Amino acid sequence: MTAISKIDTVIFDVGNVLYQWDLRCLFEKLIDDAEELDWFLLNVITPEWHFQHDAGRPLAEMVPERISQFPQYESHIKAYATRFNETIPGPVAGSLQLVKQLVSNGVPIFGITNFGSEFWRGFRPTAKIFDSFSDIIVSGDEKLVKPDTAIYKLALDRFDVSADQCLFIDDRPENVAGSEKLGMRGHHFRDARTLKQELTALKLL
Repeated sequence: MTAISKIDTVIFDVGNVLYQWDLRCLFEKLIDDAEELDWFLLNVITPEWHFQHDAGRPLAEMVPERISQFPQYESHIKAYATRFNETIPGPVAGSLQLVKQLVSNGVPIFGITNFGSEFWRGFRPTAKIFDSFSDIIVSGDEKLVKPDTAIYKLALDRFDVSADQCLFIDDRPENVAGSEKLGMRGHHFRDARTLKQELTALKLL
């Protein structure tokens, strides 16, 4: 119980913890045929390819290269670069309310997100909830990505907190495990209800 009582800081992931994210949300608007859409998301605009931007690779390199590989989808690949916010359909149910409750309780809130630098600059102004965050580490800015322990070390140093006082929340188990390697308490996010139970048990709510 001693370790639990020391936790006084919460660090959130963004995608599929605070805001929904799914490439399909954009491309289902552009490709009517279901089989073609599935093929496109498995071969052209894939999460693995997208993660290159999360890791710091600029769109100015990625997009022309991909168009040269799939010229028949030039307009779709350009849409990825210009309409990325449409892959974020809205908040995850209940999550922003938890952030607001934590803030009202005086709990310091931070973020560590795998997010492309250019896309973050386009999305951040649409999400006022982040005004309540003390700081957010963006992978594309730092050219470090979760679950590399280096990004968590950077966060702890920049946030000026110790690992054992932090709860880290992420929807990907490997990212949670990365934080736990440094001594943070990890929470594998499934839904806001389950997260609320943990925050309550930690006496943060």
